[in-house]
Amino acid sequence: MLWLLASTCARGLGGRGGSRRLVSRGRARPVAGLCDPSRRLSRQASDAPRNQPPSPEFVARSVGICSMMRLPVQATPEGLDAAFVGVPLDIGTSNRPGARFGPRRIREESVLLRTTNPSTGAVPFQFLRVADLGDVNVNLYNLQDSCRLIQADYQKIVAAGCVPLTLGGDHTITYPILQAIAEKHGPVGLVHVDAHMDTADKALGEKLYHGTPFRRCVDEGLLDCKRVVQIGIRGSSTTLDTYRYSRSQGFRVVLAEDCWLKSLVPLMGEVRQQMGGRPIYISFDIDGLDPAYAPGTGTPEIAGLTPSQALEIIRGCQGLNVVGCDLVEVSPPYDPSGNTALVAANLLFEMLCVLPKVTVA
Repeated sequence: MLWLLASTCARGLGGRGGSRRLVSRGRARPVAGLCDPSRRLSRQASDAPRNQPPSPEFVARSVGICSMMRLPVQATPEGLDAAFVGVPLDIGTSNRPGARFGPRRIREESVLLRTTNPSTGAVPFQFLRVADLGDVNVNLYNLQDSCRLIQADYQKIVAAGCVPLTLGGDHTITYPILQAIAEKHGPVGLVHVDAHMDTADKALGEKLYHGTPFRRCVDEGLLDCKRVVQIGIRGSSTTLDTYRYSRSQGFRVVLAEDCWLKSLVPLMGEVRQQMGGRPIYISFDIDGLDPAYAPGTGTPEIAGLTPSQALEIIRGCQGLNVVGCDLVEVSPPYDPSGNTALVAANLLFEMLCVLPKVTVA
């Protein structure tokens, strides 16, 4: 019975699920408790009922497979509108490692999440068929090969018409993800929340690590540079003109100092106008937040954004043509409390709530 739990235990709702290790299908009965494994889904994914996280009113939070929001785990993106995907990679990290454990811990903390966002009126599972696609099988001994593996998996996800919401992993992973995204959508706009611009050219002679992804994206024409905004930038630097490269490319750079003690709703109004109706990608480095709220990260910088400002940024993307999102740089070893991963899980849910097909009440 337990092997069916993650994909079918929701009151009155059915689902289809599997993973790279286990593929199972089942349909829940409209009662609480464990499900009948003898009942199978025979209908196609297109007309199957939408997946829904099980309610804690009927299924205890400590019960079930550890998937994002306890959603079904599915082997392929076919039939999905959106999917959570883990990329457990941290060999591009320049300081404190541990982000390879980020996806797992984010999933653990996501058990607290529910299905509805009463603050915004979003009920994403009424409009989207969502599942957890598990993790990309990265090569922890070869960063270049890992990027190849990530790009290949995301090409399949994007080709299936599924919007990926990524659990990182260090920020290197955004580069191969955007390679796959741009292959379908062309150069995309970018809402990038971070303490760092990640536009360095190289370090220790290497042109690929978590400080270079957006430089590589510019090199390959993956970004619509006039529609890139970087929010929360701060910290010490090796030069006084540290923002020069981003601004020379046409990026809008919003320093953390310009965000202190204020609402970011007006800023996001300007960002929405800048982005227009063309495809955009959201990349959120958890170190964009002040380490008082998110200490579990590899390169913390003081005086960052607050969680409420993070919500304003993501909710400010409502109505935009969001074609992918990621939440990166959660390093659980540096936050035994799990609070950083809890914040990350909530921000990923907020990203799900602003996807284009989700109608806000």
